[in-house]
Amino acid sequence: MNFYKVLLISVGLAMDAFAVSICKGICLKEINIKKQIKVGLYFGLFQAIMPIIGYFLGDIFNDYLLVFDHYIVFTLLVIIGVNMIMETIANKKDTFDEQINFKAMFIPALATSIDALAVGFSFAFMKVNLIFSVIMIGLVAFLFTYVGVKIGFKVGSKYENKAKIIGGIILILIAIKIIIEQM
Repeated sequence: MNFYKVLLISVGLAMDAFAVSICKGICLKEINIKKQIKVGLYFGLFQAIMPIIGYFLGDIFNDYLLVFDHYIVFTLLVIIGVNMIMETIANKKDTFDEQINFKAMFIPALATSIDALAVGFSFAFMKVNLIFSVIMIGLVAFLFTYVGVKIGFKVGSKYENKAKIIGGIILILIAIKIIIEQM
């Protein structure tokens, strides 16, 4: 697999993480490079680790996981999106969303990297330089989400509650798109 194919796969995998990082940026009260790097590292590392796991699991669980993966992603993204909307409507303070720690970032990073696990399955059956591929996937995800946090913060600081509701709706729409693609 050549550089351009790996780059295109990396960009495709990073798009959901990019959208979620925008939502994360919307919820932040203040932003700095350290927060952007932390969010980028969570998404970048998960995007890089999941293809490795998929590669080594290969076809052991391929048939089972591919049947349910879209339902798992759908459920996680809907829960996050609905929670974001409900907290905004209830005018709650964003204690969960403001945090950038393992507890707050695990579910979004996992949900957006499940498709990378499936890509890892396919890597197991193709002639792929795994190390190069996962570095590229992780780096692209890091860069996209680093920028996504900044974009989300700028939108969120201007439109606050409206932006948070839109962010929640975007997550739900991504979840619906994933289910529709599997039909």
